[in-house]
Amino acid sequence: MKKGNSNSSSTRPRRKTAREVALDVLVMVDKHRSYSNLQLNAALQEAELERVDAGLATELVYGTIQRLNTIDGVLQLKIAKGIDKLKPWMRNLLRMSLYQLHYLDRVPSHAAVNEAVAIAKRRGQQAMGGFVNGVLRAVMREPELWNAPHPDDAVKRIAWTHSHPEWLVSRWIEAYGADAVRSMCEANNTAPHASGRVNRIRSTRDELLEDLRANGIDAESSSLSQDGIVAHQAGNFAFTSAYREGRLSVQDESSMLVVEAVRPQPGMRIVDCCAAPGGKSMHIAERMDNRGELISNDVHAHKVKLIEEQAARLGLSCIQAINHDAAELSQHLPEQSFDVVLLDAPCTGFGVIRRKPDLKWTKTDSDVAAIAALQARLIREAAKLVKPGGRLVYSTCTIEHEENEDVVQAFVEEARSEQQWSMDDSWKSALDPSKLGAALKRSSAGMLQVLPHDADSDGFFIACLQKQ
Repeated sequence: MKKGNSNSSSTRPRRKTAREVALDVLVMVDKHRSYSNLQLNAALQEAELERVDAGLATELVYGTIQRLNTIDGVLQLKIAKGIDKLKPWMRNLLRMSLYQLHYLDRVPSHAAVNEAVAIAKRRGQQAMGGFVNGVLRAVMREPELWNAPHPDDAVKRIAWTHSHPEWLVSRWIEAYGADAVRSMCEANNTAPHASGRVNRIRSTRDELLEDLRANGIDAESSSLSQDGIVAHQAGNFAFTSAYREGRLSVQDESSMLVVEAVRPQPGMRIVDCCAAPGGKSMHIAERMDNRGELISNDVHAHKVKLIEEQAARLGLSCIQAINHDAAELSQHLPEQSFDVVLLDAPCTGFGVIRRKPDLKWTKTDSDVAAIAALQARLIREAAKLVKPGGRLVYSTCTIEHEENEDVVQAFVEEARSEQQWSMDDSWKSALDPSKLGAALKRSSAGMLQVLPHDADSDGFFIACLQKQ
């Protein structure tokens, strides 16, 4: 009997360490261009790591991807045949290890090196452990390798120091200036804090804050949104009892500002053209006190189900989820019949790089032009649904002028002969100038461009247009 137990124990698979879990995710992202957040969530569920280890694995995945081109630049100086010739697991093991050595103060250097060598031996052979040890210690002996190679060139310096693609840094400097771009790229490499929104029909913000604090979460009111709460080192709000009970939703503070432009009131008819996964629709319905008609549309059927699930969790019965292409929505909904039409348009997502660092490495400048062309089609279609005297609200989670101001201004110019549309700036009176002063100063009439470093929130664009 004892012998049988011993054999069973010896054949049980060894539990993966935090670093091994992180490495598996990085390899999948590298080989298959998988989304890091989806891969990481699946890997953490499978590995069942302790909370501290799960935190380390998360830090290693996102941090390594955030700093990718700087780390690769250093590695290229020490690997004669180039990092592209390495096997994906070896390349990403070295990347992850250098991230720990250079960017994580709390991880002792010897621990990072020893664990990397051990992983290399398990995945390769004894010689692989020696190779990893040699590369890492060679970099440790030459800290000057991390210095920007072209310090007098603003584009190259910012791209290297804050690890962003040069083409993107160049575009942003042209739009916002070098100082703003340096701050923006630095903000993109910081960990986002937890943020959420109270469901007004089930609780008040004060009650929710009291509940979260009673459960050990150091939460406070958002200064950007009257419905928002924020917390640091709180984990995922979706795992709280308040979330399960429909009193709390997860949403970034910048995204919550959209409701101020929409200005929903009970009894209104509103359509959200590209609604999934439903955060803004839910916020609008809560502000409507669940009275009126809110149509939440999305082109993907499986995402429509997410909208319905969120509405059920929050107790919102005024939402009707539908499945159509937003570019053809006027064929399915009556034209000129809605008080407000929200077009939260698909975009490059450059405002949420701190949450999705993969974006800066997978997008190209041609992607910006292609998606701006789609946005131009969508805004013309959405405008057909707005009734006379109603409003069209256009928003994105990017910071690209080509996807934001340019799309809105081109639409207004196109309709200028009929004098149908005017920019509505009145909604900004609900915004806190002490927190959003820089964003308000840089923004045109009716529009708001929040950059990632403005208020420790996502980069976001909102424009409000009034139909005559």
